[in-house]
Amino acid sequence: MSVAIVDYRPHHAAAWARLNEAWLTEGGFAIEAKDRRSIDDPHGVFIADGGRIFIAEREGEAVGCCALIRIPDGFEVSKMTVTPAARGLGLARRLLQACEEAARQAGAALLYLETNSALTPAIALYESFGFVHLPARPTPYARADVFMEKRL
Repeated sequence: MSVAIVDYRPHHAAAWARLNEAWLTEGGFAIEAKDRRSIDDPHGVFIADGGRIFIAEREGEAVGCCALIRIPDGFEVSKMTVTPAARGLGLARRLLQACEEAARQAGAALLYLETNSALTPAIALYESFGFVHLPARPTPYARADVFMEKRL
């Protein structure tokens, strides 16, 4: 079974929407206005402003994703998920590595993210990757209560 981390292409649109709606629903989170925009227009929200979207494909099927959104000093890591059937294969780590490599290649000074304290496996991954916790700050997401960054 081979898994590849690839750049988002227009043919990934339906999978992108499915993956993101699934993790939000699975987590018991509402699909907020900012979520809807990024699900419906991934090119406009992420790629058009210099960000990236990575898709984890297993035997041609999209089983995970993660995006980078351009921010003043670097990138925000956003919309990371792996399907339940593909968890435990190290794909979230590979997606995060792709994000960090892309950020470094772009000359970014930092990676930033917002998440929810209930997503403990994700937080453990971020901590193991060198992200540190930040004080709370204003956010457009009602669910965001954990804020982290990694200096590059």
